[in-house]
Amino acid sequence: MISSLKVMGGTVLKLDQIALAIVALYAIMWIGLVVTGLLVAVPFGAIGLIPLAVVLGLIITVIVQRVRNKEDDYYDKNVDK
Repeated sequence: MISSLKVMGGTVLKLDQIALAIVALYAIMWIGLVVTGLLVAVPFGAIGLIPLAVVLGLIITVIVQRVRNKEDDYYDKNVDK
């Protein structure tokens, strides 16, 4: 069973990293389609951009807090699963 993939430059990507990249790419494409659909329905569709911006802002805030939290990093590296 393949659990990693070697790419140019000798970098090894694990299967979970590849899956995360695929999901992230799909999410970016989906958000692009949602924004495009909302802008096509101007002026009423533009109102839908407000909740979308709030949700994206919350997601970005959560990711930034997780990346900056050293305590979570410690437990990820040192505590057995």
